[in-house]
Amino acid sequence: MNRLLPIVAAALLATGVIASAQTLSIGFADPISSVDPELNNHAGDRSLALHFWDSIINSRDGGKLEPALASSWKALDDKTWEFKLRTDIKWQDGTPFTAEDIVFAFQRARNVPGSVASYSGALRTVESATAKDAATLIVKTNTPNPMLPLEIASIYIVSKLVGEKSKTEDYNAGRAVVGTGPYKFVSYVPGDRTVFERNPGYYGPKPLWEKVNYRFINNGAARTAALLAGDVDVIDKVAVTDVEKLRKDPKVSVYTYPGLRVLLLQPTFKAGPNEFITDNAGKPLEKNPLLDVRVRQALSLAINRKAIVDRVLQGTVTEANQWMPKGSFGYNPDVKDIAYSAEQAKKLLAEAGFPQGFQIAIHVPGDRYPQAPETVQAVAQFWSRIGVKTSVEVVPWAVYSGRANKNEYAVSVIAWGNGTGEAGYGLLQTLTTPDAKRGRGSNNWGRYSNESVDKALDAATVEFDARRREAVFRHAAKLVTDDVGQIPLYHYQNIWAAKKGLKVVPLLSDRTTAMQVTPVK
Repeated sequence: MNRLLPIVAAALLATGVIASAQTLSIGFADPISSVDPELNNHAGDRSLALHFWDSIINSRDGGKLEPALASSWKALDDKTWEFKLRTDIKWQDGTPFTAEDIVFAFQRARNVPGSVASYSGALRTVESATAKDAATLIVKTNTPNPMLPLEIASIYIVSKLVGEKSKTEDYNAGRAVVGTGPYKFVSYVPGDRTVFERNPGYYGPKPLWEKVNYRFINNGAARTAALLAGDVDVIDKVAVTDVEKLRKDPKVSVYTYPGLRVLLLQPTFKAGPNEFITDNAGKPLEKNPLLDVRVRQALSLAINRKAIVDRVLQGTVTEANQWMPKGSFGYNPDVKDIAYSAEQAKKLLAEAGFPQGFQIAIHVPGDRYPQAPETVQAVAQFWSRIGVKTSVEVVPWAVYSGRANKNEYAVSVIAWGNGTGEAGYGLLQTLTTPDAKRGRGSNNWGRYSNESVDKALDAATVEFDARRREAVFRHAAKLVTDDVGQIPLYHYQNIWAAKKGLKVVPLLSDRTTAMQVTPVK
């Protein structure tokens, strides 16, 4: 959590600039699958969890680490880390926080029943976590891992006392929402809103807002309408068609920041027939054409990204040629922008044995990624122009996430957040060969597998020199680009709008929380 925001808030409260009983209403776009903070590594779930729970360490954009539950940490040797914990923290039920809670939380996060986006990848190198005493945690790894503090920063720590007797439904009902964070649970209505209130026993500076209404409003136009009507004070992921209108409104402030989230297409690498890939007569193909790199190259070259950025997203995103944005840790500047060439795409298809193309369907969630359905419709038109007749199936996230995770679709769509600010996160989760036991590839929905890419992750994991580790990441970006392991489209900007008098600043990636909102001085 940004420690400066509560300090500013406390000063404003003390001077009477704002009322002490102020309520904040936020309209947010990312759906929440659960209040259970260890169930799914989804953007909406993570944003909500930041209000109730803490991590052992806080990670900020760019990979900057800050103390949280741990006040300090150090490597005792290549495979042993010591974390000194704060001793002034209590759970919201009054129970003291201890190292045993972290031991329990790490164990639980590895395998939460019903998870479709596990946190196990962040713990893949953790061989053991033990409580040396109440205020000291010892973590041993199965391989040297200089990135361990950054990786485990993504794990929210739940109470052992509460968690041992609780299931996901207990968190959703509020019975198990006993955290150490700045806010306390009041209520949760799936698909609608979560209400929470200030935690008077919070160990950090006093949270600014006494009460928060955290409302899920999927439709961009509806979020804008709610803001203009005064139903909410802040909205995130402003619809691209509303940005200029809101900028001109004297009652509204718009805040735009560079983002880390990339919109990707994930082709299936499953051998054999797929119900969503057929010949031009509608008969399933015996062999998956997407296994041929020439076909994947053709599909990528056929997409006019600039047209999508300019016309569909109206300049609110930037073209992507790899999963990391320009200037971030691991971005490879030697990877060229993906040139649009329908003629070259047709040539590659013919070389691969598909001069007349084939038929394919792209599946996309309709209630998760801003402008994703519109983007995919544009992609379908570009693919159809080279002979790959493409249909688009817009699916509710509740259905989509399960089927995509099982690699049932021909082409899936994912907007990956790169929340750690460095390339290893996306490499681990979306590109390495899926292996649940090793915590790899949990969001690699197409089951892409490249031994050289896997080795690159292995090499980066044990490399303590930051310069050499970044070189490994850049090499991995080139490998994935040449192999078209995924098809990147664009990087989102983070765009919030708030009623006049409120300011929104980024916290972590594209998270949206009450802690990011303060009155304008």
